Amino acid sequence: MTYPKNVATPSHSADHRDDSDADTPAPITAAGVWPDASTVTTKLAKLPALFISHGAPSLAIEQSATTSALARIGQNLPVPRAIVIMSAHWQSTQLEISSNPQPKTWHDFSGFASELYEIQYPTAGFPTLAESLAQQLSVRGISCSINPMRACDHGVWAPLIHLYPEADIPIVQISLPQHYDSIACYQLGAQLAQLRNEQILVIGSGSITHNLRAMLWQSDSIDHTAKDFKQWLLHQLKTDIPTALDWQQYPNYKNVHPSDEHLLPLFFALGAGQRVSVIHQSMAHHSLGMDIYRFD
Repeated sequence: MTYPKNVATPSHSADHRDDSDADTPAPITAAGVWPDASTVTTKLAKLPALFISHGAPSLAIEQSATTSALARIGQNLPVPRAIVIMSAHWQSTQLEISSNPQPKTWHDFSGFASELYEIQYPTAGFPTLAESLAQQLSVRGISCSINPMRACDHGVWAPLIHLYPEADIPIVQISLPQHYDSIACYQLGAQLAQLRNEQILVIGSGSITHNLRAMLWQSDSIDHTAKDFKQWLLHQLKTDIPTALDWQQYPNYKNVHPSDEHLLPLFFALGAGQRVSVIHQSMAHHSLGMDIYRFD
């Protein structure tokens, strides 16, 4: 793997090694899991990677500019064969990949409207794909395991219920290891970039800004600290990826991300693409950025 220019590999990203020598393995692929494997890399549409700001769980029952943007994405993209998604709400000790064939809809929150707890998103898992990805990552020196019990948290189903309301695209969820930083997430996304050529949609689900203490529920006002941060970060994504990866250089970044788990899935999507374009930008509840980015 080629690391971003001018970015050193942190010591706690030891799960990742530089594969830039002559023994670099072939790109990670899903070709072996399809009955028509010969068509996978020759006839299928290439999909982007996406970063989706999922905001509050109530996104699932809202009708807003954000949910309309999600619906348009689902209507306009070629239908994926599968989705590989990293959610901010599955943090783990080591890298895990869900192989649950029928993951339940997990209402992993409290204090919201009762109708939200009645929502079901009955998507299928894709154990064969999960096992294949875990095996290929392990060969590359990236410690990981499969998890056959994982349910879909709201970082998965709240946006996907608008993106693919029929719940007819199989999903493989990837965890966010607690020791991963932006570079480790970027490197993991880069390892999976070939999947985009095989009509698999790679998604990072988090929030471009996420300071819950600054939230003003249902307020139309805008937290300019959050807005300034996301404008700065988008500029770096467009012009200087190493600086974007070093996002904690931003002054007072903890006023926007007191913890990093909601931003890190962005770098997973970035690793799978490179060229960023904006699908949607808005703010919700004063401090939550609801941006959606596409990486090609």
